[in-house]
Amino acid sequence: MAPRVLVSDELSETAVQIFRDRGVEVDFQPKLGKDKEKLAEIIGNYDGLAIRSATKVTEKLIAAATNLKVVGRAGIGVDNVDIPAASRRGIIVMNTPFGNSITTAEHAVALMFAVARQLPAADGSTQAGKWEKSKFMGVEITGKVLGVIGAGNIGSIVCARAIGLKMHVIAYDPFLSKERAEEMGVVKVELDELFARADFITLHVPLTDKTRHIIDAEAIAKMKPGVRIINCARGGLVVESALAEALKSGHVAGAGFDVFEVEPATESPLFGLPNVVCTPHLGASTTEAQENVALQIAEQMSDYLVNGAVSNAINMPSITAEEAPILKPFIRLADVLGAFVGQVTESAIKEIEILYDGSTAAMNTKALTSAVLAGLIRPQVADVNMVSAPVMIKEKGVILSEVKRDKSGVFDGYIKLTVTTANQTRSVAGTVFSDGKPRFIQIKGINLDADVGKHMVYLTNTDVPGMIGFIGTTLGDAGVNIANFQLGREKEGGDAIALLYVDGPVSEKVLDKLRANAAIRQAKQLVFNID
Repeated sequence: MAPRVLVSDELSETAVQIFRDRGVEVDFQPKLGKDKEKLAEIIGNYDGLAIRSATKVTEKLIAAATNLKVVGRAGIGVDNVDIPAASRRGIIVMNTPFGNSITTAEHAVALMFAVARQLPAADGSTQAGKWEKSKFMGVEITGKVLGVIGAGNIGSIVCARAIGLKMHVIAYDPFLSKERAEEMGVVKVELDELFARADFITLHVPLTDKTRHIIDAEAIAKMKPGVRIINCARGGLVVESALAEALKSGHVAGAGFDVFEVEPATESPLFGLPNVVCTPHLGASTTEAQENVALQIAEQMSDYLVNGAVSNAINMPSITAEEAPILKPFIRLADVLGAFVGQVTESAIKEIEILYDGSTAAMNTKALTSAVLAGLIRPQVADVNMVSAPVMIKEKGVILSEVKRDKSGVFDGYIKLTVTTANQTRSVAGTVFSDGKPRFIQIKGINLDADVGKHMVYLTNTDVPGMIGFIGTTLGDAGVNIANFQLGREKEGGDAIALLYVDGPVSEKVLDKLRANAAIRQAKQLVFNID
């Protein structure tokens, strides 16, 4: 029986035809995504669901999707898909991460011009029969400093366009290397310097715990008077109320917003201000972009449903059916090793070395490396996957190397990740035991044997008496329960590490109390997505 796909949002006829040409039965109901009850009633009849942004794939809908194998999002954002619920049900979630990059970048540049010259207000005034020439005094783009927050795929396109406009471009991105910045023709800076220097600021980062409210009242206070702010990335990156106050005071001269913290945005503190240009999330709304992502998602879903091939999956590694039984636990290990280093590393990464020892050297190391990189980047870029991660690392100019060697120790096979920044080198190694679960076997060159927990606290310190008691007392006083712990040290009085398994998240306030101890050099909360 041919696989069945439901298209519940607008896709072009060309994209729908791709499904048919590949042997997939298609039910094209582009208005159904807005009818939650009807969608839930029929979703159990389909193997695939192709959507844009109108369809909300909720936990309730997934519970009714008894036969669903794949959800394909024509576009990059998957905010409308409950990915954890889909993962628990074994449903693959795919997106099209690069189909609308140029379109979104161009929209950011368009908003920058509109804000600089007050074009929407001037247009409304003129068409109302007024001739208020002196009212709409603008500023030139040429020669101004553009601060780009996030120099990834879209951000790098904005940089190139801005350089063509003769702007001076500075960029903040933890993963942007100095070499890649030079290649792009931009100056890599820290965030506070960007705030202090930029005449225009444009955001091109995903919404994560680290980027949420990256521009708040405190950040705005650090900006030069007369700055103009553009956001075509994600709502929630900017505290809209704080920006509104700065616009009213004149500290911020103008703003252009395509995204809002609550969407659809029927109200916002930014609405009605004369120096603000707003659009209804049009970043990807061009004929070319909409067609590109529609064609791409039809190809990807057809490849999976007909051939079992997985690409651009948010929640599943790209591996073949033949490789899966052997490779899957090591894919999980690779992701964990990357996630460990990604969570403890805050400065820009210059080099990455992945060592495959013993049996792992004979595996599909391309898939394993992709999993390592996805885990490494995910703390900063939440929707990264195994397909996009290698591209992002390459774009940022990070040197990547793989080393394969015959079995050299007691383990049949293991993976070791070493990451070099401008300040230090970090390394972590792990293997998979017979139970199929990943384990840490070495951190910072210190041998240990540690399970991977969902919530962990990682500490590095000088080996001194009383440290275990101090850590236990500090966490206990804060109501944090330590379920287990693993310790390791280089030598007596030398470097030591501790991995604490805790029952839930630990606040920065508690971690700061640990860091206050002179012997502790680092205290980081780690979170791993484990079964």
